[in-house]
Amino acid sequence: MRTKREHLHVNLNLNVRGLKTSSTLAINEKCQVLQKKGIEVVKFGLGQSPFPVPDIVVEALRRNAQQKDYLPVKGLPQLREAVAAYNYLTQKVSTDPSNVLIGPGSKELIFLLQLVYYGDLIIPTPSWVSYSPQAHIIGRHVRWVPTQEDNYWRLSYEELEQICHEDPERPRIVILNYPANPTGYTYPIERLKLLAKVARKYKVILVSDEIYGSIHHQGKHISIARYYPEGTIISSGLSKWCGAGGWRLGTFSFPPNLAWLQDAIAVVASETFTSTSAPIQYAAVTAFQQHPEIDIYLHHSRRVLKAIAHYMADRFHKMGIDIPLPHGGFYMFPNFKPFREKLMQHGIFNSFELANRLLEDTGVAVLPGSDFARNRDELTARMAYVDFDGELALQASSNALPENSLNDSFVREYCPKIVKGIERLGNWLTEL
Repeated sequence: MRTKREHLHVNLNLNVRGLKTSSTLAINEKCQVLQKKGIEVVKFGLGQSPFPVPDIVVEALRRNAQQKDYLPVKGLPQLREAVAAYNYLTQKVSTDPSNVLIGPGSKELIFLLQLVYYGDLIIPTPSWVSYSPQAHIIGRHVRWVPTQEDNYWRLSYEELEQICHEDPERPRIVILNYPANPTGYTYPIERLKLLAKVARKYKVILVSDEIYGSIHHQGKHISIARYYPEGTIISSGLSKWCGAGGWRLGTFSFPPNLAWLQDAIAVVASETFTSTSAPIQYAAVTAFQQHPEIDIYLHHSRRVLKAIAHYMADRFHKMGIDIPLPHGGFYMFPNFKPFREKLMQHGIFNSFELANRLLEDTGVAVLPGSDFARNRDELTARMAYVDFDGELALQASSNALPENSLNDSFVREYCPKIVKGIERLGNWLTEL
């Protein structure tokens, strides 16, 4: 007869068996190994912001380094107020500060949401690499919704309607991430309204993962919470738009009628991470407040990322790969299907083999589309265009004439590894 400890061990094996280190972290470790061997690597793998944390936020952290007390599990009151104000300032979405939850990264908050809410997880693919493994660890059912390249890899309201209509009363969480990791694409207003209409009809809990919202390249991100405020949880944080991934600070903004869900997550948080780092929370107040320095920082971040996106999309087109320009973030998701026959002649039949051979042959590191829940035989790959000196690029952008957009010359001068990586990729495809 098994003891309680043995039963727990069996359950752990069932839920964790076969899981590997997150792909985005694994590719970074592999690149480091190659670099230690003296191999020059161009890293399009790990999606870490290249930009420094804004000086005004760093200074706020310095001022608060002495903060050592445990803070409330739901977060520092001043920070919750700042996040609520930020939601209204940027999206005209009203959030009561009491309905804001602070955690050590939005990744952790999404995990705890799945833990406390019993419901299916609906995920459009391609999808960020951690949504599904989190559900697997917890034991939740995942309903994949494959999207189409000619629809910008976006979830359609018809697909959501079809899934929900099958079992209208079934509890569900839908994760909508945009601008998207891994594609860089977003949703136009009309599509958001249609998705909101379906979500309302079936009382779906919608997690709007807007971690890249503030680096929409035109500064025009629109939250679906505008159109489905009663059922949308806005997920955000400091990692992408503020360059502070290692600070580990995420935010969830709940509507009032989901306060019971916020409370449930807070209970689990109190027994796990207790509270988010105090100095980081105090510094984050400054990040979420309205400051001219933050506005300028975001303006130039967007300019630089938009210029790189234009450069890469143009080079892909010249290679024979048609890829629309990303709308935000710092990712592209090219499909190498025009080269399928050539690749097959060289023993490359799927995205995993494509990424491995590309790294081995050229030192260019990308992630296979299969890591983002696409069919393994599909020849897609995610490329994070972040391998450049972000501080130098921001300074150069600020010195350029404000009315001028940044061009290819800017990318060649201030993002040379991006240029080198794309050239290596193009040459490799040509020489196949």
